[in-house]
This record gives sequence, C-alpha cells and structure tokens, in this order.
Amino acid sequence: MTSSVTSATAPADLSTRDRVTQLLLERGATTAAQLGSALGLSPAAIRRHLDAMLADGDVVAREQAVRGSRGRGRPAKVFVLTEAARVRCGTHHYDNMATAALRWIARTGGAEAVAAFAAEQVAALEARCRAAVEDADDDAPLARAEALAEALTAEGYAANASTIASGGQLCQHHCPVAHVAAEFPQLCEAETAVISRLVGTHVQRLATIAHGDGVCTTHIPAQSGSTVTTVRTDR
Repeated sequence: MTSSVTSATAPADLSTRDRVTQLLLERGATTAAQLGSALGLSPAAIRRHLDAMLADGDVVAREQAVRGSRGRGRPAKVFVLTEAARVRCGTHHYDNMATAALRWIARTGGAEAVAAFAAEQVAALEARCRAAVEDADDDAPLARAEALAEALTAEGYAANASTIASGGQLCQHHCPVAHVAAEFPQLCEAETAVISRLVGTHVQRLATIAHGDGVCTTHIPAQSGSTVTTVRTDR
C-alpha cells in the first residue's frame, strides 16, 4: 500500500522526486541532508519526498557506514535506490533496444515475423494467467475476466474487470511495453488474442495506452440469454 503522502503528491513534487531519484542514481548512498543541500530543499521538504519514496518502495534507508572510531549519537541514515527503482530508471534504454530489435525483425522477416515474435512473447504470460483462471466458471466469461484481471495485476498491469450495459470490460492501467507497442501494434494484437482465449469468447480492444489512451480497455460482450453480474477486482 502507498501512504497518503503519495496520493497527495502534486505534479511539481513529482518533478522534484525525479531529481532526488537522479541524484541517488548518480551518487549512491546519500544522506537526507546531502540531498537537501544539492536540491536546495529544507530538511522538512526533503523528508516529505523521501517518506513517499520509502512508502512506494523506491528507496531504502540504512545506517551510514563509519570508518574509524564512532562519535556519540546515532549514525546518520543514508538512502539508496531499490533495485526496482533502478530498473525503472533504465526503462527508456531497454525500450529503445527492444524497438531496434523489432525494426530489424521487420526488415529481415516482414510483418509476419513481428507477429510471430509477439505471439511467442505473450505465450509465457498466457500460460501463467491460464493457471489463474482455471478455477473460474467455465460458462461465465466475466467471471474468468475477473480472475484474469487479478492475474494481470500480479504481472504488473494494474488491471480490473467491471460490467457495462453491453457486457463487461477489462481495463489495464499500466502497459510494460507501451512505448514499443506504439510502433508495433502486433504486440497489442497478440495480447488481445490471449485475452480472448482466456475469457473464452470474442473480445474487442477499444483503447490502448500505446495509442495514447489513458488505459487499455477490452470489451467482453455479454452472452445471449445470460445474466450479467457485477464483476470487479479494484476493491
């Protein structure tokens, strides 16, 4: 869970938080006083940012190593980026590499080769999610969509399923490959095919983050003669 500090973070705070992240990436273990001095922030201001980053799992605090004899008082704490935060700092680099690789595949093998690559990439995801939906009602696509949303959330997609007048919809609020999929829609198409197979019915992708929408939305039509029940996973 994230703290109330994070939920109240304003855009200006996010910019400062990025600067804190960059300093920690460059300097490694750093005290709050050193960060505040480098950024021109008061102790209270830098502490607010660090508390939010601690709550989100972006940094960890540890005692500063002291060489030689230790003076009186507790040693100062230093802050270090977590591995997850460090990986996110390099996301753009990996996106560029993945895009370059797909461009090479497209040049040498054509669009069919890109589609085959995309299908292979989502095969492992499909296998993991299939295990999660096996216990859902085989005759209720929306029930399977709920189980699938939970499985996708565990994979980092921040998904939820809900009902609408014409059936249901599966929403994914995060896309790990959005920047690459913006150029290669075969990735989205392969993912949509996986969703269709797992929920057991034809689905329609209405919106994607890769195309500039705020969320990836997949429509799941209601079955003829069936009763639509509320299905949510964002509780």
